[in-house]
Amino acid sequence: MQNQAHLEHMTVWGLVSEASLVVQAVMLYLVLASLISWYLIVQRGGVLRRTEALAKDFLKRFRSDETGALYRAGVQQELPADAALQRIFLAGYQSFSQLQAHAGNSTETVLDGVERSLAVAIAEQEERLEKGLPFLATVGSVSPYIGLFGTVWGIMNSFLGLSQVQQATLSTVAPGIAEALIATAIGLFAAIPAVMAYNRFSARSQTLIARYYAFANELQGRLHRRLNGVGAGMAAAA
Repeated sequence: MQNQAHLEHMTVWGLVSEASLVVQAVMLYLVLASLISWYLIVQRGGVLRRTEALAKDFLKRFRSDETGALYRAGVQQELPADAALQRIFLAGYQSFSQLQAHAGNSTETVLDGVERSLAVAIAEQEERLEKGLPFLATVGSVSPYIGLFGTVWGIMNSFLGLSQVQQATLSTVAPGIAEALIATAIGLFAAIPAVMAYNRFSARSQTLIARYYAFANELQGRLHRRLNGVGAGMAAAA
């Protein structure tokens, strides 16, 4: 019976339940951090997949359709939350239409206004892409140290307990050290997926942001050609 009770105590759950309050608090914090991290991994992964697919689809339409028709179709429908490239296009073209309506605005004034509108729209989408990444970075960098703190605390308590024992054996030391090491294991379990997800999501976000800037340059080039065409037509008519 004593051996059976000892074996039950040496299970993972038994070690966790017998750990000190400080070590249990460390484990609870790490488990919560891991759960939130996995939620963000699934949620941000879905956002990036949808954003990439919608951006690819809109870029094809942008290069094959007329710009004004794309704008009219965009303002008449409710855009998905992940249609980042289309939102950037609408912001730039709306600024272009408003500035072009004033006859006194020069080509440089119109294009400068479009550039500023595009920069603001890209910054908004960049912020949206990076949402949740700081938390993943924090969990990935801090969790191992928090787990190590729990391990050090548990081992310290184990050695303090040895001072009250006449004869120290492996069976008296092992449970305390084992429960302390569980904190490090949970810390690594929380940190490793968070670090991998952060690196992966950061790379994909930077790729999308570079695509946004490339699209903005392409849109500005198309609007510049349109303005020059209008200007040349007006000069010829005069």
